[in-house]
Amino acid sequence: MESTAKSYRLATEYVMSRIGVELVEIEDWNCCGATSAHTLSELMGIALPARSLATAELKEPELDIVTGCASCYARLRLAMHKIRTDKAAKYLIENVIDMPYEARREVYNFLDVLSREDVTEAIKGKIKRKLEGLKVACYYGCLNVRPALITGAPDRENPQSMDAIIALTGAETVDWAFKTECCGAAHQNDAASVTRDLSWRILKNAQLSGAEVIVTACPMCNLNLEMRQDGYRKNTGRSSIPVFSVSELLAVAMGASARHIALDAHHVPAAKALAAALRRSEGGVAI
Repeated sequence: MESTAKSYRLATEYVMSRIGVELVEIEDWNCCGATSAHTLSELMGIALPARSLATAELKEPELDIVTGCASCYARLRLAMHKIRTDKAAKYLIENVIDMPYEARREVYNFLDVLSREDVTEAIKGKIKRKLEGLKVACYYGCLNVRPALITGAPDRENPQSMDAIIALTGAETVDWAFKTECCGAAHQNDAASVTRDLSWRILKNAQLSGAEVIVTACPMCNLNLEMRQDGYRKNTGRSSIPVFSVSELLAVAMGASARHIALDAHHVPAAKALAAALRRSEGGVAI
């Protein structure tokens, strides 16, 4: 959120501030272990996210937890579920993290928050310009919806929450087959060729389905899909396709400029696609 996902963070903060939602960072949070810890040790894979959740419960007992990363979401939700359903694991983990954790509050991803009826209504009231005619492939990835026992997602194959959020901007979402396929996540570090092929399949299917841009709800997914496009162009002869976070499209529709949310930080040039959509809209203005 401070480097490759800077624009995602800025856009999320912009959107939340416009609709009156305060984000409170967890004091002394630590890595959730998504990239490697949970594969090395099941106990470590639960204890790491449990420590951050326990800290939040101690410092901000009335607040739920939200994360913008699907991998973090998966680890945090699993820790919450484990504590709630396994008394022996709860005892062990509390001894490891040296603090109590009762899992009283919920863990959400930003799609959950944005889909709340009161939040959706607040967003509608803040839309200043429409992204008319922009064709969007909503990419949920795998960990925002699976496994259902942990995420509670109502639809693991064809989720619609992001589609409904994007529709608020005036953009048009496309039907496509890869909206919950895996991009390879952190395996770009140990299985680069596998991650490359997974990402290329997603990019190709989005384009074949008529999408002009892809929208994600995870900085890791966003990074994988963006950073693989140099090779994608060279090896397939296809053009690049801009990749945005859901927060970025909302922020632009709410009036944010490219400078406000650091759109120039994208690996694949992104502002041009949005500028074209704004020009198509009645009363459209430059981004």
